[in-house]
Amino acid sequence: MSTSIKRIGLFTGGGDCPGLNAVIRAVTKSAKHRYNLDVVGVEDGFLGLIQNRTHPLGWSDVSNILTLGGTILGTSNRANPQRYPVKKNGQEEYVDVTDRVVEHIAANHIDALVCIGGDGTMTGAANLIAHGINCVGVPKTIDNDLVGCEQTFGFDTAVTIAAECLDKIHSTAMSHHRVMVVEVMGRNAGWVALHAGLASGSDMILLPEIDYDLDKICDLLTYRSRTGRRFSIVCISEGAKPAGGELSVSRRDETSPDPIRLGGIANKLAADIETRTGLETRSTVLGHIQRGGTPTPFDRVLATRFGYHALELLMEGVFGKLVVWNKGGIDQVNIADVAGKQRKVPITDPLIAAARAVGTGFGDLAA
Repeated sequence: MSTSIKRIGLFTGGGDCPGLNAVIRAVTKSAKHRYNLDVVGVEDGFLGLIQNRTHPLGWSDVSNILTLGGTILGTSNRANPQRYPVKKNGQEEYVDVTDRVVEHIAANHIDALVCIGGDGTMTGAANLIAHGINCVGVPKTIDNDLVGCEQTFGFDTAVTIAAECLDKIHSTAMSHHRVMVVEVMGRNAGWVALHAGLASGSDMILLPEIDYDLDKICDLLTYRSRTGRRFSIVCISEGAKPAGGELSVSRRDETSPDPIRLGGIANKLAADIETRTGLETRSTVLGHIQRGGTPTPFDRVLATRFGYHALELLMEGVFGKLVVWNKGGIDQVNIADVAGKQRKVPITDPLIAAARAVGTGFGDLAA
């Protein structure tokens, strides 16, 4: 140990994700067992730092949470210290409360923070680093879209859930001879759709990275129907859109760092397909079910390794880094290099080539 760190804080920011509790457990137990550190849990992500809501974490607090979904600390995807809503003269204004956060960290005698979250959380962490706070990041997102990290924890669980749902829809599609359009999460990155679609044998996978052509989709579905394949499964990412068209936005939340809430593209596409082809078509939006439940064993192991490595970096005096998984092992990259960026599926990804080879459509080529 090369630092004088005696007390660490940790928080979970952004949307919830299977495996968060595994990270909390790994950081806390490693800190207690290896270094006899004090650990402080920050409640509800950055909101807890803004409102000074914290509590101590002990060994018993993090026991029996490895398999538990969600986060025992709570989280928020609406609290941004650099743009925090306050009431002034009856009007809502946005102000920078970073100085307040820094004061609360000092008041709690926190020497370093473990920031568990996605790109929004890392953007916030980069801001704290610029204000002199020692931080290490742990990559959390079911979207798998963090730059510099080949796989985040939570992704494997989300893909498993989505693939299982697609499997179940497969049987009802076959029974009723329908086209079934299933919408999965992922925001502007198609990793969940690509993996779940390929794992479930979906006939078509529609990604944000490849704008779809409705004519091409309908041609393929009609061809399948005409040649005796009486049902089809379309796995579509929430961020997919038609060529020359717009994203399907379910609502906007201006209090959030990412105000656009995507959703509804499956409903639109299903209606378009049925109108154009006459094929009976139904849509299903999986939504937040992909975030819930117990993490897969892979995610539990990955989250544990991330948590342990994050603590080791802090104790070695290495700050400003995001723990990542690259080329089959644990590594780290600069948080500043990740903040405000998104890792999307390259159109040259080998999985796309493999899917095309087995006849999967992506809505961009003729049947």
